[in-house]
Formats: sequence, C-alpha cells, structure tokens
Amino acid sequence: MPRVMILFLLSILPLFLAACDRETAPAGQAEPANAGKSAKAGFGLESAGGLKAELSYHFAGRAAPDAVFHGADGREVALSDYVGRPLLVNLWATWCAPCKAEMPTLDALAALEEDRITVIAVSQDLQGRKPVRAFFESARIANLEPFIDPDNVLTTAVGGNIAMPTTILYDSQGREVWRVVGGVEWDDAEVARLLDEAA
Repeated sequence: MPRVMILFLLSILPLFLAACDRETAPAGQAEPANAGKSAKAGFGLESAGGLKAELSYHFAGRAAPDAVFHGADGREVALSDYVGRPLLVNLWATWCAPCKAEMPTLDALAALEEDRITVIAVSQDLQGRKPVRAFFESARIANLEPFIDPDNVLTTAVGGNIAMPTTILYDSQGREVWRVVGGVEWDDAEVARLLDEAA
C-alpha cells in the first residue's frame, strides 16, 4: 500500500472513532454497569476503601415505577409510598460482595440523613426474608428495614438486568435524579454530597 494512502487512513481514523457512540445503550436496554458517561456528567466513583461504581444520569427524569415489594412485616410497599420527600433506593443481594461491603455505610447514611431523605434497601434474594435478616443481624444493620423483592419485580421495573448493587436517588416528586451502579461508601462526605441534587 502506498505510503500516502497509509498516512491518509491514519489521519481520518480519529474521525471514525469519534463518531462511534459506545456509551449509549440500545433503545429498551438497561445501561450496563460499565456504561460510560451520559451527556450530563456521568462519571466513575471510587471510595477510599477501594469500592468502585459508576454514576449515571441516563434515566434522569424517569418516574419511579409502581412495582410492589415487601416490608419486614410482609406488607406490600411501592416507591410511590415515599413521594413528597427525596428517596434513596438501594437494590442489593446477600450473595453480592460489594452490596454487603457498602451496607454498613448505607445504614450510617440512613441515620445521618433521617430528617432530610428516606433511605431504603430492597433485597433481590430469591430466598426471601431469611438470608436478609441473618445478614442484617450479623452486620448490625440498625437503621434500615430489611425490604425484600424475591421476584425481582423492582429490578425489572427500574431497567432490567442491572448489576448489583444499584442505588437510585429520586427527588420528592418521585423522579429519578441519578443512579450509582456498584458499591460506594455512602457515609463518605463526597458521595453523600451527591444527595443534594435531589433538593
């Protein structure tokens, strides 16, 4: 191949790469855990303890789903029950190591923010209440109710095959502000400041 042709191809290669939008999920598909930044400042988060996550605004503005899950006493609960106040919803499971690692800090956040924001953790364990209660007891989780969703109805409603943990912030009108896919230290001042976006 002539040298001029090679130079020409190398010079236009960046144009083709720039046009390739690898960060947008196909229509109808949930954003994967390693998806890139959205147009509105999505970025990676890393906690001091080494937990890594992705902050995404891909679903910002979407209304909280009406999916029903269950409280510790077996009552039916929906995210719409919390409209009128900002809500942080953590979707997790006892088989998920980053979920368990971040849970004590989420518990601490629930205590710190109790006057300003509601924090709930909804387990996606197929075995239901038993493993969740056992984990809450062993980890001394005192400020969070052990909500369960063994049929994964809520996970499906918020975007399908999402990675665990996924934590979603809703504003007081029940609209999504952002979601964090992956574990973080929720009592970290930098991470906790993200909650101000629901104001």
